[in-house]
Amino acid sequence: MAARRGAGYQPSAGDLFELVRQGADTRAELRRLTGLSRTAVTARIEHLLARGLLVERPGGAATGGRPAAKLEFHAAGGAVLVAAIGASRAQLAVCDLSGAVRAECSLHVDVGDGPHTVLGAVAKHLDELRHAAEVEPGTVRGIGVSIPGPVDRERGCSVRAPAMPDWDEVPVAPLLIRAEQQVPVIVENDVNALAVAEHHALKAGGVEDLLLVKASTGIGAGVISGGQLQRGADGASGEIGHTSVADAGGVPCLCGGVDCLEAVAGGRELVRALAAAGHGVEALADVVTLAQRGDREAVRLVRDAGRRIGTVLAGAVNLLNPAVVVLAGDLADAFEPLVAGVREQVYARAAAPVTRRLRIEPSVHGERGGILGCATLVLERILAPRSIDAVR
Repeated sequence: MAARRGAGYQPSAGDLFELVRQGADTRAELRRLTGLSRTAVTARIEHLLARGLLVERPGGAATGGRPAAKLEFHAAGGAVLVAAIGASRAQLAVCDLSGAVRAECSLHVDVGDGPHTVLGAVAKHLDELRHAAEVEPGTVRGIGVSIPGPVDRERGCSVRAPAMPDWDEVPVAPLLIRAEQQVPVIVENDVNALAVAEHHALKAGGVEDLLLVKASTGIGAGVISGGQLQRGADGASGEIGHTSVADAGGVPCLCGGVDCLEAVAGGRELVRALAAAGHGVEALADVVTLAQRGDREAVRLVRDAGRRIGTVLAGAVNLLNPAVVVLAGDLADAFEPLVAGVREQVYARAAAPVTRRLRIEPSVHGERGGILGCATLVLERILAPRSIDAVR
């Protein structure tokens, strides 16, 4: 609230809402914190109560006088719809205003089918989830979507994503909602959403700098520095999957390059290599299952992929000095051989001062990371004081 103050500034309803979310729980405390009159606080609180953002409950036992009623953030006063869309699977959820999941499902998709087909299916299933969670359309306050490629957040569309050429410059929001719905739609890169979810879970422990690596069909990174998500000048930060690696033998990549990390250590290559070795695998999940069971060839391939990733990651660790590197994505389900390869190369190649306290860990959230990250992003937008004040 202090950042919004200037000469003569009067704290708004949005400022009071933020204070309640931070722990202020009575009108008297709000008057003390803001300097507003009883009448001004009452007007703002009544506005927030009418919108379903706060509830007021009877106070505790009196010690001499009437107990003050307690104000609480009303997490059930609305909902957000979220969709974490990957190359071959989408995870969907309905969350309350605290980010808690009320209903969720997983949906098979193929981003190669194009945005109209994929987002049409996502919209249909989100509506079904909303019905299942008994959420009325008018109480949906926002939608969060993550997609596997660079994103222009201002226009809400994918830009220059090698694996999603038909999505380039196509706005996501009109394919998800009807024009009359008028709710914010936040579109983010999938790995950035995962990084936001991990930071949200780890920041209570003091982690403000982390690097999340998603290793799945593709490979990408999300950067949190100083507690803030770093998207880069063109929204394309973290594209480590398209860093060229040495001694890869000229493997072509979907981006048009050769010997990209993603082409030699991503899911497609692991499936191809294991199938060529005589294993009946069709998807990365099959590779992971074999590695979890201790199959020697699968374990070797996953560990080699970890080494490749660690070789590229060492430079990023030197540059960013994260407190934690989080390994996420489908390949991280075979965590032990993957992290063994990553650690081997990161600790061998990165400078001692940046690895002295570095932790390399699995995702806190696992498969739910994408939807929780999307929920966090949209809630940060719609519950910010300025957003609260913009809606009358």
